[in-house]
Amino acid sequence: MIHYKSAEEIEKMRQSALLVSKTLAVVTALLKPGITTLSIDKVIGEFIADHHAIPSFLHYNGYPFNSCISVNDVVVHGFPNKTELREGDIISVDIGVILDGWHGDHAYTFSIGNPGEEVLQLIRVTKESLYKGIEKAVAGNRIGDISFAIQEHTEKRYGYGVVRELVGHGLGRELHEDPQVPNYGKRGSGSKMKEGLVLAIEPMINLGVKEVFTESDGWTVRTKDGKPSVHFEHDVCVRKTKADILSDYSIIEKAEKENPNLFYPGQ
Repeated sequence: MIHYKSAEEIEKMRQSALLVSKTLAVVTALLKPGITTLSIDKVIGEFIADHHAIPSFLHYNGYPFNSCISVNDVVVHGFPNKTELREGDIISVDIGVILDGWHGDHAYTFSIGNPGEEVLQLIRVTKESLYKGIEKAVAGNRIGDISFAIQEHTEKRYGYGVVRELVGHGLGRELHEDPQVPNYGKRGSGSKMKEGLVLAIEPMINLGVKEVFTESDGWTVRTKDGKPSVHFEHDVCVRKTKADILSDYSIIEKAEKENPNLFYPGQ
């Protein structure tokens, strides 16, 4: 069942989404070679608690951390650990919060130093594809229009692998609501979107093949060929003429540009 949100509920969800964005901005300032993803996860948990919210991911279906932090060939759901980040690593940080009963959930991929032009292009193109998908999140369009736009830009134009097993989703009082939002599909297919639908749109794009596998921990998803994967995610409300992005990348991008340890694609 698809749950549509009232204007008041959407504004509450905007606050949840913005708290995720602020948390990601705090993380951005910390990123450098030598830091561990486990220490980042600790900061994330503390920042969320300080803002009177709860991590959406902690204990969700048994997940044991505050965030998902995925490095290099890990697509999503990476466990924070004691391994130190190194120059040339790319790192996707995915955070969810529950604030006043409403979820915010989005992700951003960073580059620790310069991973090389091939990977930087993957980061740029994946981020572009997110906005191409968001452009289609307007009333009267169908979910497949979002899916097609992402696939067209990443797979058909650049030959990247679009992960099939993992999808975006509706968002609200539950972390995962209907409808599912694949990153591949046919134009004009799927559910018709109406105003008040809130979606987490999240392209997960591989440099190599589209195939992935899940490690024995039951969570960590890696690319089958060991090549890097990039993940971006925004929280978006469907409107009549233009999608309303509830999350805010601008504060993350500002912190990214100010951190000398990060390589901002396009610089």
